[in-house]
Amino acid sequence: MEHRSAKEFDRNPILDQHVKTDNDLKNILVQYVGEKNSPKDNNVTVEMIVESLAEEFPEFVLAVAEENWIRGYQQALDDVETGRGISEAETSNEKKKSCKLCEK
Repeated sequence: MEHRSAKEFDRNPILDQHVKTDNDLKNILVQYVGEKNSPKDNNVTVEMIVESLAEEFPEFVLAVAEENWIRGYQQALDDVETGRGISEAETSNEKKKSCKLCEK
């Protein structure tokens, strides 16, 4: 997975991918969404499926979105804690170095 900054992230390219029906659930979703939307090129994209699920099964999409938000928020808190620990360790090392210089 490649890293992109927030400024580079205008649109998730996965949304434009055509869905390959390599299992039963994908086959059902592609058939349903394809019949509902009748895409000109006969290809169903991930975005079409997400939109259909949001319209017809919003509690599922909401549950996924909430879980994603909670995990992202927890990761941010963990990152802040790690950064704080690194910063405190560097500050402690700088104080030790300056104290040794003062002793001479």
